[in-house]
Amino acid sequence: MAQPLPEPKVHPVKPLQGCHTAVVTPFTADGRAVEVSTLKKQIAVQADAGVAGIVPCGTTGESPTLSEAEHRLVVETAVAEAKPRGLLVTAGAGSNSTSHAVHLHKMIQSLGVDAALHVSPYYNKPSQEGLYRHFMTIADSAPLPIMLYNIPGRCGVAILPETIERLSKHPNIVAVKEAT
Repeated sequence: MAQPLPEPKVHPVKPLQGCHTAVVTPFTADGRAVEVSTLKKQIAVQADAGVAGIVPCGTTGESPTLSEAEHRLVVETAVAEAKPRGLLVTAGAGSNSTSHAVHLHKMIQSLGVDAALHVSPYYNKPSQEGLYRHFMTIADSAPLPIMLYNIPGRCGVAILPETIERLSKHPNIVAVKEAT
């Protein structure tokens, strides 16, 4: 029998309003390192265009293929460049491993992001109850707003409306990026 989840750690809600653009993770010509200067330029272009926020380390930012050091570097750079420009930062922290997603969630929170983007566990194809438990475990782990990312074409499973409704009752789950 499943154990009840502990009381959630709750964040002060910040609205995720306006346009938030996905940021690619640029690499050096040899593909061995993140090209930080280009990342900074991308963020400046987005700020100048008037977006409300940026989304580093999402699937557009190659999150499943980044090492933890690269992930940290991209998020640190994004926060340092975006925050002084008044942009919100919603960083990707998703993984097909719940424990790794929790680890990334706590890491990006410590780096000063405004919210986390969590994709459904890819490859595993969890049941709706499995999705619910995955996202609830993450939401309970740290007081950081979460945007669920429903992209069944890439993950092999959709977060169904009734599961989203159940998840929406958690105070840390505040938005859905829908890509069905």
